[in-house]
Amino acid sequence: MNHRVVQWATGNIGTRALRGVIEHPSMTLAGVYVHSPDKAGIDAGELCGLGATGVAATRDIGEILSLGADCVLYMPRALDVDEVCRLLESGANVVTTRGEFHHPAGVRPEVRERVEAACERGGTSIHSTGSSPGFISEAVPLALASIQRRLDRLTISEYADLSRRDSPGLLFEVMGFGRPPAAFDQRRLSHGRVSFGPSLRLVAEALSMPLDSVEADGEIATARHSVRIAAGELEAGTVAAQRITVSGMRGGRAVLCFRAVWYCTTDLEPEWDVRATGWHIAVDGDAPLDIDMRFPVPIEQMADVSPAYTANRAVNAVPAVCAAAPGIRSTTDLPHILAALG
Repeated sequence: MNHRVVQWATGNIGTRALRGVIEHPSMTLAGVYVHSPDKAGIDAGELCGLGATGVAATRDIGEILSLGADCVLYMPRALDVDEVCRLLESGANVVTTRGEFHHPAGVRPEVRERVEAACERGGTSIHSTGSSPGFISEAVPLALASIQRRLDRLTISEYADLSRRDSPGLLFEVMGFGRPPAAFDQRRLSHGRVSFGPSLRLVAEALSMPLDSVEADGEIATARHSVRIAAGELEAGTVAAQRITVSGMRGGRAVLCFRAVWYCTTDLEPEWDVRATGWHIAVDGDAPLDIDMRFPVPIEQMADVSPAYTANRAVNAVPAVCAAAPGIRSTTDLPHILAALG
């Protein structure tokens, strides 16, 4: 089946997803929604570095709703529930890299009620996915658990070297790198509960091991010496690394954990054991596993390559989401996501 797809937003992830749709063997680009006035009217191919497609970007949601698309790849910086409901009611399924819908039971009741009603009216479904959370926090753990008959603990560690990430606003303003420790917003260290807690609950429930609670804590390390990174100057003594741990608790112990280690330099105080960008998964059960998943990409090229890890899974999920029953659909509701690469 050929699916007619709309790309909503063209940031780093959205631009890569747009390219994926245009090049997909069984998808047709139906439309592109952009937020910036500078992008409106520009051909979709030009926005993602490909040839002309004949599809011009628009800032008019009415135009998008009138297209009769099968699916919208919804990738804005912030969730707008009104937008999502209008899309779903129009008959367009939604795949989003926004994290609000990973665990349907955990969606705020008023939001879940509105979205489920919109799905019912439009005969549509919505699914949140990506690389992290998504692939590494749901698809991979469920696959690894399939060869266990006893699972004592599963820990996912994510390592991200941000030294070549040329995003000053993200690193210095949002994430708090480069600030004196006393000025660092400690609340940031618990934000992982919101980002990764839903995935941990989803996996635990799928394995018939529902969690009692999800806890989050974290710590920071400072730069031992001043260093120049792509985003700017990181002065000695300022925040240069963050380690955030989200723990799914059951029976008084952590059975599922996600640990994010994000750093701008390895010259840290105190000294941390950091790895190259990628994931490490440790499974403690009756079939124990120790797995490294490295990104074999030079650090200078990481900014160009890394969006694919998130965008590609969303593109590949479109057929399964379009075929799903109406409603908020999680990883455990859908079949394995298969990539049509021919």
